[in-house]
Amino acid sequence: MVNPPSNPARAYRALRDQLGSIRRVYLRGNRIVRRDDFARFPETVLLLHGFFQTRNVWEVMEDRLRHDGYGVFSFDLGGLFWQFNTRSIRDLARTVADKIEGICARHGLDRFHVIGHSKGGLIARHYVQHHGGDRRVKSVITLGTPHHGTPTALIATAMFGGGLLSRSPFEMLPGSSLVRLLNRDTFPSHIPLTSIYSKADIVCPWWNSVLRPRPGETSMKNVPVKGIGHTALTHDPGVYHIVRRELAEASRLWRERTPPGD
Repeated sequence: MVNPPSNPARAYRALRDQLGSIRRVYLRGNRIVRRDDFARFPETVLLLHGFFQTRNVWEVMEDRLRHDGYGVFSFDLGGLFWQFNTRSIRDLARTVADKIEGICARHGLDRFHVIGHSKGGLIARHYVQHHGGDRRVKSVITLGTPHHGTPTALIATAMFGGGLLSRSPFEMLPGSSLVRLLNRDTFPSHIPLTSIYSKADIVCPWWNSVLRPRPGETSMKNVPVKGIGHTALTHDPGVYHIVRRELAEASRLWRERTPPGD
């Protein structure tokens, strides 16, 4: 007979699913296997990680995408201790835009999809809406992203010295100037935007992740999932199934809309 996990073990797993593995995400920094073949695949995906995390959070997602025939790349977004993604969303959107143009020139990459986790989804939106990403991006998928801010950013604000160490928590507060900006400006109608969120997410409560399209904004979609913690959204197999489905649909729409040779 197998004994059920103890209360401390269950508590640890729940915490890990919300915040990520200490060993696999935080202690490893941004150590990933760098691959430069991403532009050779029919479809390419850029992965953007969230606040105070590293791109190691994408390890499982990247392996699955590559296995299914996608080219994948990600960025070291810097931040606290040069690795923990604490820089402002506005600055990071500009950085992503600059890096993308250099990468596209070097590798011959023209268009790609973006998957953003948590704060990474806001970076993706700012890039698309304000830094020319609408000319590069085929689709955006967000996982547990606070499209309307999140009250837990108050905790991060206190932890980071009331803004002295990072402006990101202020940007992710409900009603912040950045949140208002992103929701005031129209998201490009030719780019599908899908928000995948969980009602078990305590870092970004689900109602903050729900997209609220205005009349005419037909490219937005909400996909709820059950029982999955905030960081577990990046590696849960059921979430990946949804991600694959949305990528395939966005790729199909892009082919239908794009004349041959363009």
